[in-house]
Amino acid sequence: MESSAEQPARVPATIPWYIWSSIIAVTSAMTGTHWDIAWHRSIGRDTFWTPAHIAIYLCGVISGVGCGYLILSTSLNGASLLKRVSVKIWGFRGPLGAFIAAWGGIAMITSAPFDDWWHGAYGLDVKIMSPPHVLLIAGMVAVEFGTLVLILGQMNRAVGKAKEKLDWLFLYVGAMIVVCICILIFEYTLRIYMHSGYFYRVVAIAIPGVLAGVAKASGRRWAATTVIGIYSVFLIGCLWILPLVSAQPKLGPVYQPVTHLIPPEFPLLLIVPAVALDWFWARSKTWKPWLVAAVSGLIFVTLFAAVQWPFATFLLSPLSRNWAFGTMYFDYNLPSTSHYVRNVFYGLEKTTPQFWAEMAMALAAAILTTRIGMGWGDWMRRIRR
Repeated sequence: MESSAEQPARVPATIPWYIWSSIIAVTSAMTGTHWDIAWHRSIGRDTFWTPAHIAIYLCGVISGVGCGYLILSTSLNGASLLKRVSVKIWGFRGPLGAFIAAWGGIAMITSAPFDDWWHGAYGLDVKIMSPPHVLLIAGMVAVEFGTLVLILGQMNRAVGKAKEKLDWLFLYVGAMIVVCICILIFEYTLRIYMHSGYFYRVVAIAIPGVLAGVAKASGRRWAATTVIGIYSVFLIGCLWILPLVSAQPKLGPVYQPVTHLIPPEFPLLLIVPAVALDWFWARSKTWKPWLVAAVSGLIFVTLFAAVQWPFATFLLSPLSRNWAFGTMYFDYNLPSTSHYVRNVFYGLEKTTPQFWAEMAMALAAAILTTRIGMGWGDWMRRIRR
């Protein structure tokens, strides 16, 4: 990787095709994944060739083919301008992000027949973390991370309007990473768990580090706020649009009447701690890193709990059972006796000391992941290839 002291050629104001194709790939994966989850919750897995699956695996095809072509064209074209800002792996040359995203695309494509065989052998609707799904998720994360690095390689060499455009795309991909992480943890962040310390520990492990890293690498004043704003708009769009699609269960048992796709829950109120963190980070640039991480972790956990706790009460009340908040949607296979259908909190801790122990671990996790994210952000700021 090139040191920050070197000065490669300036980046043109136009965004190159391979960055746009990677953005499309990432968007297709996140849209398809939420569509697929809604499909499973409403219909069940009736066939591999659902539109949602096609959208997911289109990400792998676009990323694998697009980044593969970029690597080959850079390697074989002696006049390629990208050679000056490329890395060499196994005799091939190309941007670092292209290698990461290409691997992710290949992993996603490889998981497709494996997943089809797995469902045929072990059942139509199995756990999320099956071996083919793990491979698919690893590929998806690699595509997102590769796209992030691909943008950074250009963004950190760019100036003026070119840098500003790339910075917006960088924050967009950061938001899609938050969307992806929230998909992976959604089973632990349902509204019935929002009065449990474990819920806050899971969120504290998953989110602050991403916000700190993306904000540090971007350098934009309201980077974390922008990332969470995009995440929130994306989730609200899924919540409002998916129920417009007709659907009926094709697997049993059917406990709930379903006539349309079941959308995700209302987004977490991460926007409040994100705004506070952006404000704090702008005023603590001269502080010691661990002190910044400690205060950031405290801000995140305190403010997130302060807004999410009462909002969770609202989400379990009759006032939220409308199209805007969507708490009247239930999976077809949820019995009426479940806490989720009854809109009753499920306490994961049995005693008050256990709850506060979880909250203490949430604070420690937020501090540690924020510090890791800050280091990650410093590394991303040095990427030039």
